Amino acid sequence: MAEPSSFSMTFPSLKLRFYFFIFLCFNIGIVSAQLSSDFYSTTCPNVLSTIKTEVDTAVNNEARMGASLLRLHFHDCFVQGCDASILLDDTSNFTGEKTALPNANSVRGFDVIDTIKSKVESLCPGVVSCADIVAVAARDSVVALGGTSWTVQLGRRDSTDASLSLANSDLPAFSLNLSDLITAFSNKGFTAKEMVALSGSHTIGQAGCITFRTRIYNETNIDSTFATSLQANCPSTGGDTNLSPIDTTSQNSFDNAYYKNLQSQKGLFHSDQELFNGGSTDSDVNGYSSDSASFLTDFANAMVKMGNLSPLTGSNGQIRTDCKKVN
Repeated sequence: MAEPSSFSMTFPSLKLRFYFFIFLCFNIGIVSAQLSSDFYSTTCPNVLSTIKTEVDTAVNNEARMGASLLRLHFHDCFVQGCDASILLDDTSNFTGEKTALPNANSVRGFDVIDTIKSKVESLCPGVVSCADIVAVAARDSVVALGGTSWTVQLGRRDSTDASLSLANSDLPAFSLNLSDLITAFSNKGFTAKEMVALSGSHTIGQAGCITFRTRIYNETNIDSTFATSLQANCPSTGGDTNLSPIDTTSQNSFDNAYYKNLQSQKGLFHSDQELFNGGSTDSDVNGYSSDSASFLTDFANAMVKMGNLSPLTGSNGQIRTDCKKVN
C-alpha cells in the first residue's frame, strides 16, 4: 500500500509541473513575438545610428523628404499593418500598393529607404527588416525637422505580398468629412483625439494642387485671402502637380502651427478643416493650438501605437534583402 499512497501524493505535483512547463513555453512564445526597443542591440548594434545618418542627409538635402518618410510609415501601417508592403513593386502574383489612388504620384522616399537598406545590409546582412527601417526613418524625420522623438519598438518582419484594394479602401482620403475620418481611424483602433494628434503631421510637407483644388474654389469655410493666394499656383484646370505647403506658416518645422491654421480656416485639405468646423474635435484642435507640449506628447504616443498595427513577428513574413521585392 505504500507505493500507491506515495504515487497519489506526487502525481498532482507532477501535473502542476507539467502545466507550468506548458504555460512557460506558451508565454515565452508570446514574449518572443513582441516588439522591443533593443531588438537589434546584439544582432545589429549600429543600425539606429546608420538610419539616422541617412535620414539627416536626405532631409538636409530636401526638407520635404522628412514629411515624405513620415507619410510612408503611415501609408504602410494602415494597409495590412506595419509590414513594408507599400515598398513592394507589382509582381505576377499581386498588384502592389504604389499605384493605389492615395499613393500614386504622391508617396515618396522609396529611394531613401533603398539607400538605408543597402547600408544596413552591408553591416548586418539579412537581419534588419524594411518595415523597421521605415518606422525608424519616420521618427528620425520628425526629429530632423525639430519635432519630438519617441522610442521605436522593433522586431517587425516584412510581408511577402501587398494589397492594392486595401490601400484604396483603408487609407483616409483628403476629401473625407469628420464622421468618415473618425470611422477610418477607429477601424484601426484610434480614438478621435489620437486622429487629431496624428493629423498634426500635416505641419510639414507639401501637396499637389489636385488634392485641394475643390476646397480653394468651392468651399466657404476657408479664409478668402488664403484661398486666393493658393489659386495663383493652382488654377481651376491644369497644374495638378503644382505644389503648395500644407502648413503655410512653417512648412519645414514640426510644430503646432497646423492647428492654429485650422482655427483661422487655413486648412489646406477638406479633411484638415473638418477637424475644426463646429464638430466634436474642435476642442482638441484648440487644445493643441494653445499647448504645443501636449500635442508633441500625444503625437509621439499615437505614433508608437500606429507602429504596433498588426506587425509580422517571429517566423511570420521574412527579412527582405531588397525592399522592393520578396526574397
